[in-house]
Amino acid sequence: MYKVKVFVTLRESVLDPQGTAVKDSLHSLNYSEVSDVRIGKYMELSIEKSDRPVEEVVKEMCERLLANVVIEDYRFEIEEAVAQ
Repeated sequence: MYKVKVFVTLRESVLDPQGTAVKDSLHSLNYSEVSDVRIGKYMELSIEKSDRPVEEVVKEMCERLLANVVIEDYRFEIEEAVAQ
């Protein structure tokens, strides 16, 4: 069993209006030291071992469903879960 953490963010070249709204709100609350905010998605997956390498499976899932690869970047971390 694997625990996979997937992080999806907008590409740097894509405008992030939600991030801009959060930054402006932080400034209005006197957090002027915040210079930029980018909003993204975080997912945790539990994946059973199979014949395919887990890296291959996760990459395929990200590219087919979890991220819009036209406007988003993704990265993932894989941990082998300890049996209980």
